[in-house]
This record gives sequence, structure tokens and C-alpha cells, in this order.
Amino acid sequence: MMNKKWIGTAMAAVFMGSVLVGCGSSNEASGQGDNSPQELHLTMGDDLPTSDIALATDQYSFNILSNTMEGFVRLDKDGKAVPGMASSWEISPDGKTYTFHLRDAKWSNGDPVTAGDFVYSWKRTLDPKTASQYAFMLKTVKGANEYNTGKGSADEVGIQAKDDKTVVVTLNNPTPYFLNQMAFPTFFPLDQKFVESKGKDFGTSVETSLSNGPFKISDWVHETSVNIAKNDTYWDAKTVKLSKVSFDVVKDTSAAVNMYEAGQIDRVGLVRDFIDQYKDRKDEYSVQNELTNGYLIFNPAVKGLENSKIRTALTWAVDRDMYADIIYHNGTKGATGFVPDGTSDSAGGEFRKTAGDTLTKHTDAEVKQMLEDGLKEAGMTANDLKLKLLVDDSDVAKKAGEFLKEQWRTKLGVNVDIENVPFKLRLEREKKQDYTISVTLWGADYNDPMTFLDMFVTKNEFNSVSYSNPEYDKLINSAKVTADPKQRAQELVEAEKLLMKDMPIGPIFFRGKAFATKPYVKDLVAFPFGVDYELKNTYIEGK
Repeated sequence: MMNKKWIGTAMAAVFMGSVLVGCGSSNEASGQGDNSPQELHLTMGDDLPTSDIALATDQYSFNILSNTMEGFVRLDKDGKAVPGMASSWEISPDGKTYTFHLRDAKWSNGDPVTAGDFVYSWKRTLDPKTASQYAFMLKTVKGANEYNTGKGSADEVGIQAKDDKTVVVTLNNPTPYFLNQMAFPTFFPLDQKFVESKGKDFGTSVETSLSNGPFKISDWVHETSVNIAKNDTYWDAKTVKLSKVSFDVVKDTSAAVNMYEAGQIDRVGLVRDFIDQYKDRKDEYSVQNELTNGYLIFNPAVKGLENSKIRTALTWAVDRDMYADIIYHNGTKGATGFVPDGTSDSAGGEFRKTAGDTLTKHTDAEVKQMLEDGLKEAGMTANDLKLKLLVDDSDVAKKAGEFLKEQWRTKLGVNVDIENVPFKLRLEREKKQDYTISVTLWGADYNDPMTFLDMFVTKNEFNSVSYSNPEYDKLINSAKVTADPKQRAQELVEAEKLLMKDMPIGPIFFRGKAFATKPYVKDLVAFPFGVDYELKNTYIEGK
């Protein structure tokens, strides 16, 4: 579950599997016999908040971390786990114990990567003093939840360094997607000596960052750019062809497209009118699926928003299909529930097909009546609603904010002020619940509805709407332990239905995405969930 900002990359066409951009023949894949500079130029929609895996919550941080660091496994082009820091592993017959065998590997400062680095990293993330929002990812591990909530000790957490090269992990229950989760940054190791020597500054600059992956951070100018360079100490450095990858901070879609046309960047996300400009360039244009939704969050501490009918009216009032077309126009669809299209239901099917539409369309009269009923219950009038909409300061977000404001004005007679703030500030304010209504996105960390639904259990780290319903908690907690896939799938469907009834959040769209990529960029693997892309095998040829 990663918080994704409004960026200038709209998404198109949802289909399962990864996309291999610029895939060459077996001869081309060697990357030899070509004098093209092995430098890739990309953009980021905003500043990199952190390179600390325990504090990272956003897609920019995860993209950098996944390419500069490595956990037990990496994902191949098909999204399957392949050896990373672990050369091999065994899983116990009951599915609860994983034993990972580490290869000889080094950090970018020359220190060896050891089993203790994984133990230290996981327990540091779980330590309540770290205040990691992503600690919830580790709570499938035995004793992890107890330690994180102050009810248990670090010694009781189910990760053990049997020796310097062997890590044993014990889970609470069999978790089919656990192995693939090991490719996600939250599960990566940390060099304890280095981290503790940097203190609170760890992960804030080049000097306070450390790598054990294919690349390392080589330059970091906040609000401007981040560069990563080939990490010569990486165990598989011979496979890495790129010498440098640069990420310029560009918030405006038009500016990014202009840079692409000028040859300053090699890949650009496309929205709205730019789709028509590039869709006929068969050697450049691509679409890929993304398990990401966009939705409204309502602060129940704000007068009026504690009423579910008022929240429901604000959600229903948005023409979700029109929103998707006007803001993106590239295959992004109006939401029909909270869990996006393409997500597995864990029983061999697709969640949206199993659940059906849990968020349906309503007439203007029904929307208006819902608001009136809610206002009556709250003892208010429409004029009493003092609402502000918090959105990012990118061009896409600004356009989205204006669309929502006009929808609420014309359909409900409700006036809303818009606050445009930098991405990092929006994340901070949502975490502190310093907002009235905010527009946010959530991307799957793994292909399962749980990655969307469990953040709304009572007191979850990402439950920024303070939703609490014992029935909802019971459904989610049961789905986490049941061994029956069909029962589990149905429990998750019932949980989503309850969420749409209470409407603590208001789904708007399921995002698709489209890109233009220079033909000389080979073997850039893009994923539909987890991190955005894998650059380990990417190279430049024919530039």
C-alpha cells in the first residue's frame, strides 16, 4: 500500500503482467557492439522525501530504494521472485517458516551484508520509537505486531540470524504472497553500524545513504534532482549495463513532454491530449496496467464530515467517468468500488468480478436527497459546511481540484476552497489529519485485495480517516487467517461493501497509465504493483 502522488503519468488499459519496454533480441540484449552512452534520463513528479526504508511511504522513495538496494529476492519481468541477497531458500510444509541462505555480498561502503542486517532492519522498522507507517507490512511475522504496539519485545519477533549467512523467518499464518513481498523495500536490510553513525540524518542525503543493490545514490539536490550510478560493489554488477540514471523533478506534464521531445529525458508519462500525439508512434507509445486507485479522504473531526450521509453525497456527486476522461483520457476508469480492476480475489478469480459494483451511479435527485438527509441529521445547512480540498501542486492535481469543486457546487450547492501544496507536505498533513478533504492515491504493494482493505482496520498506520467498525475489523482479521480461499475472498468482498456503506473514503477512479519511451531504451521492466520499474537489466542501444 503505497501512497502515490498526483503525477503527470496517467495510466491506461488495465491488464495483468509486467511490461518490457524496448525489448531487444537475444543478440541485442548483450548491449555490446554499441557505443551509446549507458545513461538513462527520467523524471520524478516531486522531491525525493527519504532513502530510509523504515520511513518511506511514497512511490518516489520506493522506486529509488528498489534500484539502489536489494532484499532476499528481486522480481523478474513476470513479477516472480528470483534470488537477490538470498541465493536460495526453503519453505516449511506448513508455510509458516522461511529459511533464507545469503550469498557473499557487500554494501557500497565495503561492509559485508549479513543475516544480522536483516534482523536489525526489520526490528528497527517495528520499533515503536521509529514510528514507521509501513511497519504494518511486517506484521505477518510472528511477534511483530506485539513488539510494534508495545505489547511484546524485540526478542520475540520471528526473524532470527542462525549464522551470518542464514535468516529464519517465522510467520503467524501461511501467507501465499509473502515471498514476493520480500522484493518490497520495507523488507530490505540495513547496515546497523552505518545507520547508527548517521543518526537522525540517515537517508536524507548522498552522504547518509547506503546501497547494496545494482545502483547507489550519487547526487541528490532536494527539489531539483536525484542521480543514481552503477554500484561496483553489487554482487551481480557485471549484469548492470547503465552507468547512470538521472531523475529530474518535473511537476508539469507539458514541461516533461517538451523535455522528451528535446531529447533531455528518455521516458515520459502521458495524460489527456498527449495520448493522441503519441499513440500512433508504435516504437515509443506503450500502456501498462497499474493496481492503483484514486479517492477522497474525509476528516471526521470536521463538522459535517462525521456524518456518513454527507460523505456519501460528496462521493456520489462526482461523475467518476467524466472525471477519468477529463483529467486523464487514457483508459483510466471511474471507480466502481475501492479495490481496482485487475486485482486478484485470492481464489483464482478477479476481485471486481467477484464483488461486482459496490459503488454505483445515482441520479442528481438521489445525490441531493442524500445530502439533505445528512445535513438534517447533523443539524446543519449546506452553508454551514466549511470545506477545504487539499491537493498537490502539480498541473494534473490542480485540474482535478477544480473539477471536484465545480461538481460539488453545481450538484450540491456546496462551496469548497482548494489548497494546493507540495506532495511531501500533503503526505505530512494527511498523516497528522490536518486536512478537511484530501485527494489521495493508493497503489498495491502486492496483488491481493488485502493491500487496499486492511489499511482501514481500527488504528492502522494509514487509516488517516480514523475509521473504526468492529464488524469491518472482524472481516479483515478473519480473512488474514482463513485457509479457505473462497471464504477469504467472500470476507474481503463483504468488507468492501461495508466500507462503501459507511463511506469514510470516496473512491473516484482506477488509474491506467501510458508512456512514450525512446526506442533506444531496452529492457526497462515496469510492474503493475509494488515498485514502478526494474532498471537492473536496462541498457541503451542505438542512440
